[in-house]
Amino acid sequence: MSGKTWLITGASAGFGREWTEAALERGDRVAAFSRSADAFDGLAETHGEAILPLRVDITDRAEVLDAVRRVTEHFGGIDIVINNADYGLFGMVEEVTELQARDQLEVNLFGSLWVTQAVLPYLRGRGSGHLIQVSSIAGVYSLPGLGLYHASKFAVEGFTASLAAEVEDFGVKVTLIEPAGYATDWAGSSAVQAERSSVYDDFRAAMTRPAAKRGEPGATRAAILQIVDADEPPLRIFFGQGPLPLIKKEYAARIEEWERWDEVSQAAFGG
Repeated sequence: MSGKTWLITGASAGFGREWTEAALERGDRVAAFSRSADAFDGLAETHGEAILPLRVDITDRAEVLDAVRRVTEHFGGIDIVINNADYGLFGMVEEVTELQARDQLEVNLFGSLWVTQAVLPYLRGRGSGHLIQVSSIAGVYSLPGLGLYHASKFAVEGFTASLAAEVEDFGVKVTLIEPAGYATDWAGSSAVQAERSSVYDDFRAAMTRPAAKRGEPGATRAAILQIVDADEPPLRIFFGQGPLPLIKKEYAARIEEWERWDEVSQAAFGG
């Protein structure tokens, strides 16, 4: 028994559910954050006090702080924190409403930030711990129709990279997991669709592609356990097939364009 204590947000479905079960099945303890605490009744029957289901609104900073305090009091500490809760907002940038845009950032960005801020004092205090942010291939690569989702994930990538340097000397490890497409509910009932404008109908028709094969969420169990058990875990890791060649091509194109415009860039510096 490893005896580690996990805190996982968005733990009731998808990756969160898979990783909650993987941790419990090997004898670890899990504080499972979700919008519905009764989603874990079956796990509680099987694993008893090893699971602490909590109904938490991660967009409410005060509620998050209180929930994290309850976790530390219940389990005596936290070893692994996984910010997994998010959802997809589908729509062209022009189509997204103000409320939809703000809600997307509240959950995907600020929810992750509030949990991070809440757990760091405990991790720093014990001089150890592992904070894992579930980003996405959409945090390093953009497609039309997902602009605000990309914005949320690029933001998570940005603050997490800074955070990793800030907490390294305190013994806290940080990892960004960047999954490709998986057969979760991310694009299903949990997604939000902006009202479509007819001006983009031709563009949508042109960008329609055959459905890509999606990975199996359960196949990530071994990977997450390997990451949390690593002495030197990665700052960034893709989950799934396809991201690495795609990003190699994308970054090569970026460098080529920067180089092509470098004369203008240099001149913009002044004398």
